Order: sequence, then structure tokens, then C-alpha cells
Amino acid sequence: MDKGYEKERFESISIKTSVAQKFKKFCKGMSRSKSMTLLLMIDFFEDNGISPHESIGPKMQTLESLIKKRINGVIAIMKDIEKNQTKPTVAMMQSLFEQAEPPKKTFILEKEIPKEKPKTRFVERLENDDEL
Repeated sequence: MDKGYEKERFESISIKTSVAQKFKKFCKGMSRSKSMTLLLMIDFFEDNGISPHESIGPKMQTLESLIKKRINGVIAIMKDIEKNQTKPTVAMMQSLFEQAEPPKKTFILEKEIPKEKPKTRFVERLENDDEL
């Protein structure tokens, strides 16, 4: 039974046999009862404000082309902003930072590391080196 419609009684509608067979196949494909499938179809048409006599194809294509045009317009605006505002501003900021860069100073606390190897304090003596 259909949820929420258990207590309602059935009503009969006269339709042609070929239409009834086609509707039965459609209901099986939807995995719904005939009443629920018909209710879903009616709700769809009412919610979207379309008539079964109208073709959705051209409207969807028109909508798709309109969205593509708007997206292309947004892309053009973003490219223009990048070219005329962002890149010049970044270039000005970089030039300011290059000029204002202070000379590098060594801190007093820094320990200088010698670059030469330290002299060895102990030397290994060989047997022949008795003179040392």
C-alpha cells in the first residue's frame, strides 16, 4: 500500500488499452504503484510550471547556452580585473619592497664560525721520531 493513502478508496479512470500498457511499463520502471506514479507526474508538472504539451528540450538548451554566456562573461571580468588591477598592484608592491630592503647586519650575539680547519693540538708520534 502507498504510505499516507491507505484509507482512501480507489476510483476508476477509463483509458485506452495501449496507453494503459505503456503506463504499466512506466510504473514498473519507476518501482511505484500506478497511483503514486501518476501523483509524482502531476506534482512534477505543477512544481515546474510546465505543460505536457510543451517541449522541454529547447528550453533546457536555451538555459544551458545562457548559463555558458554568463560564465564566459564572468571569466572575462575576472581576466580584466587581473590585468588592470591585480598585476600592476603586485608589481608596485614588489618594487617598494625591493627598494626598502634593509642591508643585512650581523647580530652581536652571533658567533662567527671559522672557515679554516683548526690546528691539531696533538700529533701522533712515530717510532722514528725520537728527536721531538
